[in-house]
Amino acid sequence: MNVLARGFFAALFLLVLTLSSFGQSDEIYSVDSSIVILNAVVADSSGRHVAGLTQKQFRVFEDGTEQEVGYFAAEETPFAAVILLDTSGSMEERVTLGRAAAIRFLDGLRGSDNAAVYAFNSKVTLVQPFSNSRDVVEKIFDLKSNGMTVLNDAIFEVAGELGKRPEKRRAIIVLSDGEDTLSKKSDDKALKAALAANALIYTIDMSSASTPAAQRSKSQSALKKFAEKSGGTFVATPGGAAMRDAFRNIVDELGVQYTIGFQPNSKKDGKWHALELRVTRPNLTIRTRKGYIADSSK
Repeated sequence: MNVLARGFFAALFLLVLTLSSFGQSDEIYSVDSSIVILNAVVADSSGRHVAGLTQKQFRVFEDGTEQEVGYFAAEETPFAAVILLDTSGSMEERVTLGRAAAIRFLDGLRGSDNAAVYAFNSKVTLVQPFSNSRDVVEKIFDLKSNGMTVLNDAIFEVAGELGKRPEKRRAIIVLSDGEDTLSKKSDDKALKAALAANALIYTIDMSSASTPAAQRSKSQSALKKFAEKSGGTFVATPGGAAMRDAFRNIVDELGVQYTIGFQPNSKKDGKWHALELRVTRPNLTIRTRKGYIADSSK
């Protein structure tokens, strides 16, 4: 192993140690810029996941400048996920629908995957800790709709927990009507926390059909932002076959992502740096995070 390779993997080890030590302070939403990791989903024109791509077929750009790919993994690996279930007063009878969706997601886990369930209204509550069990605890059936909504705070908090996990692939699945009414954290801080934890955010719109169009549009916009910026997906239809397919696809793609790492040229300046991942094979689409904050505190 040459000096460059040894240096890269030493940086990777330091990053793992750094992520595992994050607490619940605002420091969680910046990352050690000695190495940058991207988890990417590649699909063909019909939306099917594409396997078998090699490191040479990927090109990564930071702020428009191409960087050398120093780490690459394409094998199926375990993932860690957090299900965030909105139980605020605005959810009403849709809490039951959200609970059923959470149970469906857990039922799709493989033996090596781990998932936790959190509920949020005026506060964030752990319902079921990380486990590879497909069973749910009785506590999930006691969830009722009440209180305000701290969506941003919930994403921020669970991102910190995911940052401690050993799995390379991480995700936050949000089931909510998207209307944040009480969070102390901004949506930008919540998003940056997820990016720092290398977590994709999948958002499921649980708003009611009776919700006024303007309000629903605003709520959906917030959910779409979390999904698009982190490399996840937004699902507009919360019920029926569309939801079943969405959860099946989430489980499937979390297990077959490509993991790519590089050493950036940028300084630890505390600024946002845009990322772009390209693949040389034509007619493919890539979903991954759009950038990162280079941590200036180290």
